[in-house]
Amino acid sequence: MTHRNRGSRFPLIHRLKAALAAAVLTAACALPMAAAAQAPMIEVTDLAGRTVKVKAGADRVILGEGRLMYGLGILDKDQPFKRIAGWAEDMILYDPGTYRAFKTKFPEAEKLPRFGSAFNGDFSVEKALSLAPDVVLMPLSGIYKARETGMIDKFEKAGVPLVFIDLREEPLVNTVPSILLVGQIYGREKQAQEFVNFYLRESRKVMIRAAQKKDKDRVPVFFERAAGYSPDQCCMTFGNANLGAVLQAAGGRNWGSAKFAGLGGEVNQEAVFAENLPVIIGTGADWAESTPGSVAVPFGYETNPTAVQAALKGLANRKGWPTLKAVQTKQFYGVYHQFYTSPSHVVALQVFAKWLYPDEFKDIDPDATLAEYHQRFSPIPLTGQFWAQLQ
Repeated sequence: MTHRNRGSRFPLIHRLKAALAAAVLTAACALPMAAAAQAPMIEVTDLAGRTVKVKAGADRVILGEGRLMYGLGILDKDQPFKRIAGWAEDMILYDPGTYRAFKTKFPEAEKLPRFGSAFNGDFSVEKALSLAPDVVLMPLSGIYKARETGMIDKFEKAGVPLVFIDLREEPLVNTVPSILLVGQIYGREKQAQEFVNFYLRESRKVMIRAAQKKDKDRVPVFFERAAGYSPDQCCMTFGNANLGAVLQAAGGRNWGSAKFAGLGGEVNQEAVFAENLPVIIGTGADWAESTPGSVAVPFGYETNPTAVQAALKGLANRKGWPTLKAVQTKQFYGVYHQFYTSPSHVVALQVFAKWLYPDEFKDIDPDATLAEYHQRFSPIPLTGQFWAQLQ
């Protein structure tokens, strides 16, 4: 975005706030921004346990991860970008189909200032301050890099609240408080509570029953993270967090949960073959634009059943894989990778339960849950495909 565009986009008061914020940062001064100090403030506790004062009804928000929009768009369903002053470009890079769905319905998305990744230190605090945000929302996954780079101190010294939320690390634990927290910051408590009611209703349909399962009765699963993302690399897997935890909550016994305490890690293909588990699930998305060699299943809003099955068969036919029990019995599945950082993972929870225990969960209808999610909460319509079994 050019300087001219930025100037015409923001009112004078915001440009004055930006100049003041930048000056404050440069001088490493602890004084808060004057304009922010005059606004009604609320005190909140974020998902890192930090107490932060935030402008009530914040209307200039920066998203430190663009894919936070999966969840936060719920709160402003009809105008999801109305309060977004800038966002990280990860959705544009790694989930372009979803980004195009947003851009088609909300063309203003294309004009928003973009940021690099907060996970590798490319997020510019100086650029964020120049946009005069009321608050910066950052994924909890980025807190270590935020500390390492001094990001937290810089925002605090500039008087700009930085709030950590979590839709990824512990999705089953932190989704509800994250949505309620942002609902409070946005002044959209009613919308937040409506989603939380839906989320609790649909997740508990599975979790209460699955929790009764003893370990010996749980179906063991190898969960391949980003299957086919790098054709020559196998395998990344989920540990005892993120979708690995979702699979466990659905009654599965995630092989990676016993190996990795956190999000996951890499394992040798030989180990996967040696275990030869009865069920294999891989996550996939359309990464062809960011990773041209990707052979992942292109789940998402722009795919179709033919493309999905072709890619799933390609993964099942990797060297040595046709001999595996899961492939031979067609207990070989794929699911949308981006569920891993979206409140819609509640649908994946139901899908896993149906795959593993079709008779016990025959009353569960994840297709209907996904449809209701889009009809009631998602800013973009339901298209494409989000999970599949090898045919």
